[in-house]
Amino acid sequence: MTTAWRFVWQVIFILWAGGGVTAEARIISANPANYRALIHTLKPGDRLQLAAGDYTNGLPVHQLVGLPNRPIVIAGPVAPARAVFHARSGANTVSIVDSAYVEIRDLVLDGGNLPVDGVRAEGHAHFAHHITLTNLLIQGHGNNQQTVGISTKCPAWDWVIRDNVILGAGTGMYLGNSDGSDAFVGGVIEYNYIAYTLGYNLQIKHQIVRASVPGMPVTARQTIIRHNVFSKANNASNGQLARPNVLVGHWPLTGNGVNDRYRIYANFFYGNPTEALFQGEGNIALYNNIFVNPAGDAVHIQPHHDIPKNIVIAYNTIVASGDGVRLLHKPDTPEAEMSFTHNLIFAGRAVAGLVDTGNLAQDYASARLYLRRPDAAPPELDVTPIHRLRVSAERLKGLSELTRDYAGQRRNLDDMGTLSSARTGASTPLLLARPPRK
Repeated sequence: MTTAWRFVWQVIFILWAGGGVTAEARIISANPANYRALIHTLKPGDRLQLAAGDYTNGLPVHQLVGLPNRPIVIAGPVAPARAVFHARSGANTVSIVDSAYVEIRDLVLDGGNLPVDGVRAEGHAHFAHHITLTNLLIQGHGNNQQTVGISTKCPAWDWVIRDNVILGAGTGMYLGNSDGSDAFVGGVIEYNYIAYTLGYNLQIKHQIVRASVPGMPVTARQTIIRHNVFSKANNASNGQLARPNVLVGHWPLTGNGVNDRYRIYANFFYGNPTEALFQGEGNIALYNNIFVNPAGDAVHIQPHHDIPKNIVIAYNTIVASGDGVRLLHKPDTPEAEMSFTHNLIFAGRAVAGLVDTGNLAQDYASARLYLRRPDAAPPELDVTPIHRLRVSAERLKGLSELTRDYAGQRRNLDDMGTLSSARTGASTPLLLARPPRK
C-alpha cells in the first residue's frame, strides 16, 4: 500500500468509526497462544486484555487507529501477575507502524540483553501519533548504548509516556531520528523513573524541518518533561561514549515548529560521573527541578546542532561538585535571550558564562550551611532550605506551575530554589524510585 493510500485509509476509517456508528466497545481477553490473531481485529474503543504469562512473539501495533475519545487499549494485568514480553533476535518487542490513538499499558518488556529496542515507532512507518505508554517495566535492554527502551524513528506527535520504569538500558528514551528528521513533537513525559543507563536517560533529537505529514501540528507546541527521576549514578559510559542524563535538541530553524518550546519542571536529576546532568539548546524553560551531582556538573546550556535561543532557568536547586550552570555561545551568533533567577546553586563553579542576578550562588561546600542534608545519598538526601531564602527580583510570567514548589506546596514567588521554604514537618525524601504522583 502506498503512502498516499495509507493516509486515505486512515481518514476514511476515522470518519466511518466516528460518523454516527456507535459500535459498543469490547473487552477482548487474550493469552500467549491467541493474542497475535486478535490484535488485527481491534477497533476504536476496544481493549485487548492480556492474561499473565510469557509472550515470546512480540507486540506488533501495525495499522491500528483508534479515535480521540475511543482509543485502542492493549493492557496486561497489574502486579503481582504480569504479562511479560520477552525480546527476540532481529525484532523490536513493541513495534509501532502507522498507528494512532493507541494506549499500551501494564506490561513487562524483558530485553534478555539482545540488541533490540523495547518500544519503537519504526523508521519505515509514516506516522505514529497519540500513542500512550503507561506503567511499563522495561528491563534487560543494555546490550549496548544504541539499545533503547523507548524510541521513535518516524514522525511522532502527541505521545504520552507516563509512569514507566526503565532500568539499565543502553539509552532510556531516544525520541526523534538521529539525523534531525522525523521529529518528536508535543509530547508529555511524566512520572517515569529511568536509571543506570549506559548513555542518555532521555534524549530528544534536534529537528531540521518539520515533516509535512497529514495531522502533524503546524502551530507552536510545547513538549513537557515533568515529575521524572533521571539517574546515571551507576553504569554510565565514559570517554567518547559519555552522555548527559538528559539532552534536548533544537527545534526547526525555520517554518513550522520554530517557536516550539520545552517545559522541563519538577524533575529529580541525580548523579553522572562523566557528563552533566542536563544539556540543552533552542527554546527551554527549566524550572522547579532538583539537580544533585556529587561527581561533576549539573546544567549545560550550549550549542549542539544549533544554539541556545530563549532560555529560562528559574527556581531550581542545584548541588554539584563541578559546574552548577554553564552557558556557552558560538562565536558570531546571537546571544540567548535569558531569564536566570531565583535559583539556589552550590557548586565547584556555581555560574559560568552568564550574569548572576537574583540567585544565591555559593561554593559546593556551602550547601550544608543552607540545606538540610545535601551531602547524603538518597533517600536521606534532603535539599530543603534550613531557613527561608528570598530575593526581590523580577518574577517570571507564563509558567503557571511556579505557584507550587517541587513538593506541591504553595510557594511565595520571592522564595528561592525548588523547595520554597523550610518546613516544620517531614522533609521531602529524594528517592531513586518511581516518583510519587503529586
